[in-house]
Amino acid sequence: MTATAPPAAPARRPRPARLSPLDVLRTGGSGLRSRPTRVFLSALGIAIGIAAMIGVVGISTSSTEELDRKLDALGTNLLTVAPGETVGGGEAHLPAEATEMIGDIAPVRSVSAVGLTEGRVYRNDRIPPEETGGIGVYAARTDLPATVGARVTGGRWLNTADTGYPAVVLGPDAAAQLGVHAAGPEVQVWLGGRWFTVVGLLAPTELAPELDAAALIGWPAAKQEVGFNGYATTIYTRTEETAVEDVQAVLGATANPQEPTSVEVSRPSDALAAKEATDDALNGLLLGLGAVALLVGGVGVANTMVISVLERRAEIGLRRSLGATRGQIRTQFLCESLLLSALGGIGGVLLGIGVTAGYASYQGWPAVVPLWAMAGGVGATLAIGALAGFYPAVRAARLPPTEALAAT
Repeated sequence: MTATAPPAAPARRPRPARLSPLDVLRTGGSGLRSRPTRVFLSALGIAIGIAAMIGVVGISTSSTEELDRKLDALGTNLLTVAPGETVGGGEAHLPAEATEMIGDIAPVRSVSAVGLTEGRVYRNDRIPPEETGGIGVYAARTDLPATVGARVTGGRWLNTADTGYPAVVLGPDAAAQLGVHAAGPEVQVWLGGRWFTVVGLLAPTELAPELDAAALIGWPAAKQEVGFNGYATTIYTRTEETAVEDVQAVLGATANPQEPTSVEVSRPSDALAAKEATDDALNGLLLGLGAVALLVGGVGVANTMVISVLERRAEIGLRRSLGATRGQIRTQFLCESLLLSALGGIGGVLLGIGVTAGYASYQGWPAVVPLWAMAGGVGATLAIGALAGFYPAVRAARLPPTEALAAT
């Protein structure tokens, strides 16, 4: 009896070699290294968009940080009281005792006032009277700097010994217009028809900018020399931090009990916050422009990858004929697109940080770039790279090996 041979086992299809993540990166990187100039220009488009967005966010954040630091130093507890209009539409004025009545409010820590006079100040007595330069002459109390946070950069502030004499302190803008650069007994200006000695110069006052273009004289001297009527035009009030809103609610009625509706109460720090809100609106526009630049960069990446597929058909065909699968070809070109976008994204983040640091240093701000902005910038570029490289990768994977090889 003859033995029959067992049936032959069916031949197994060869399994394609698997590419490790490191092999994928090497393959994708080699494709980029072969076209350095094109890669640089495409990555530059991505970098410009990301740098614009990082710069806008960084500068905005740095500005906000500077504002917070400034408000911490200046305080948000300063309130101002000024006369408004009467019920009949006429010009109102605060009662002479308004400052003292406000000082009686329990949470008020300090209170001071200034009063606008009809006086005019000139560098000398030969200047025509109509050339005032927009400098206002104010009567001021001796405790004004402590209340508003004003700082003297030259000389000193008015004291009780000279408030009744011809002594004046100039704000920085007023001093610049008058050509006064120092304070001292020999420095004088023509004010109210006589010479006043410049005893001090002020630094810019953030929460009371009206003082920057002012000539400040003592309350008694204002009455004697320029006919001041004694009514305060602005009362500055420092309150307890926890009672700002409560004090703000009663200031009008306290300053002028007979006509509380004719009193204007404001919080100077709100003006700084409003300016920051305006800057935020502009930042939104700039972010939109940065997004457009990023989109243009993404189109550049897509164009680069499409051209790369057309130029490398021979390579694709050779790899396919040697056993590379469509998935491996697709992964290779998608990896190239992601690497190209990542190069642009990382470069854009570094460029945006540099722009933020340079501008913040120029402005004297702390340089702050949020971590979420940097991570979001890189993440956005990877998303752009994936979208831009998807079609070229699919097109490369669908390219028949015979057609690709025939193109050579």
